[in-house]
Amino acid sequence: MTYPQLPPKAANAVSVIETLSDANFTAHLVGGAVRDLLLELPAGDFDVATNATPEQVSELFTNTHFVGASFGVTLVNINGESIEVATWRTESSYKDGRHPDQVAYSDNLNNDAARRDFTVNALYLDSINKEVIDPVNGLADIKLKVLRAVGNPDHRFSEDGLRLLRGARLSAACGLTVCKDTEAGMKNNCEMINAVSGERIGIEFTKLLTGPKPNTGLELLKSTDVLEQVIPELLQLVDLPQPATYHPEGCVWTHTMLALESLNEPTPALAFATLFHDIGKPDTITEKDRIRFNCHAEVGSKIARIICQRLKLSNALTTRITELVKQHQHFLNVREMRPSTLKRFFRQDCFPELLALHKADRLGGNGDLEVWQWCKQKYDSFNKDQLQPTPLLTGNDLLELGIPRGTHYKIILDELESAQLDGKVSDNKEAIEFVMKKWKKLR
Repeated sequence: MTYPQLPPKAANAVSVIETLSDANFTAHLVGGAVRDLLLELPAGDFDVATNATPEQVSELFTNTHFVGASFGVTLVNINGESIEVATWRTESSYKDGRHPDQVAYSDNLNNDAARRDFTVNALYLDSINKEVIDPVNGLADIKLKVLRAVGNPDHRFSEDGLRLLRGARLSAACGLTVCKDTEAGMKNNCEMINAVSGERIGIEFTKLLTGPKPNTGLELLKSTDVLEQVIPELLQLVDLPQPATYHPEGCVWTHTMLALESLNEPTPALAFATLFHDIGKPDTITEKDRIRFNCHAEVGSKIARIICQRLKLSNALTTRITELVKQHQHFLNVREMRPSTLKRFFRQDCFPELLALHKADRLGGNGDLEVWQWCKQKYDSFNKDQLQPTPLLTGNDLLELGIPRGTHYKIILDELESAQLDGKVSDNKEAIEFVMKKWKKLR
């Protein structure tokens, strides 16, 4: 494989390499950006690997910061960008299942490559001599689009449980097929994921779900028993039957995977809500005239909250996810809603994601988008003032009308707003008449 054309965003990393080279050190581009570049995918941030120690790196640059001095990682700030510069190293055992017990710097690039997770992540670009350096046959796997652990898969996954999730994410995002021995290594060491913090698992799951082909990564996690360790609730969706009229695709798991596949650059809330939207079905399934899942959205919302808390997702994100799951069935009756109810439904901050979830739900089933199209047209036709008009009266107005303060204020004003949204009340005079009639009945 020929040396690739570097994108402009690699310029600062190349500048760091040139400075290190001028000081008689060896340095190369390495990591995910190199992998993506060789796979002809959009490349992320470019990192540098070098035989210079952190102290030697800091002597060459005016603005540096040690972010992992014990692991040989230095941040070099150049032109406003922080470039991660890692010293070549070897690693000892991983007693905690996440971090090496001891790190030693090395002058041998092969040693640095040997301790990396996957062969496609152990490729180095020599920007000085315009060469691709391939110590562990990563180029062959790039050409074959294969994800293969470096060295013995059992060793790689027993060292760091997070590699189980990272492997699933890279397989999905990069379109790589996991080779058999690597997949076997994942399954043999699936329990190593329990050594990873819930927060770190949540971060990696977010990347998987918001990236390309999340269903592919989830299928891999299921087949290797990793999913059973992390979110066992999802396994109850496998082979759970659904009414064929609405779900010709098959079981709830298949439906969920198809719904996820239909998403396009979703927000984390939308991605997680799509994964969890039917997670309440196993607990609510009944079969009389046909298979039904009464109240599965409400039940699923509670289960989703438990999982979100396990993954240490933020309170704001958890609330958003659970609200989307809870409301995703509201579209069933949307065309029978009163105008006021419909407008309140539309004006929710989460409605765009809720509408996108409904579309994914339908695309993962019988593909009927009639309700989605009706809602989108209606939603697009309303302006902000129509969805949330300026109140015609306030609590102070009620007081001036001789109505004493009390809990009835909320009842009166809510019903007044409903009348306004329904088009039954349009001005101050009509609002006063409406309020006085309501107060007379309440009194």
